[in-house]
Amino acid sequence: MVKRDFEFYKNEKNEWYLNLPEWNGDPEDLQMVEGADKWLDLVSNNASTVKLTLSDEQFDGAEVLTLLRIREDNLGGGGIYFLESYQDKKVALKLWLCEVTKFVFKAIPQKIYFIVF
Repeated sequence: MVKRDFEFYKNEKNEWYLNLPEWNGDPEDLQMVEGADKWLDLVSNNASTVKLTLSDEQFDGAEVLTLLRIREDNLGGGGIYFLESYQDKKVALKLWLCEVTKFVFKAIPQKIYFIVF
């Protein structure tokens, strides 16, 4: 099981990024795009930063992202996830979490559980 706290922030261009100091790859790989930015806008209430606990196993109070499919390596890898609802409201949001997901979880999890703290 991986359960860890993460901070996401918007830069001066209003683009979301993951703060991941141990990442040695291209810093642009940490940008949240293709729906992941909309997910962060939603859970942050359009703030400029948000802290989330993410896990590949369920925990009390967690919301869930469900894997729809693994994305091809030549298209950035990672997985396409679906957020059915958030805080008991239907949102039906599809989002891409890139190959950094595999770096964090050592796999592309079937489900990613999260909570804002």
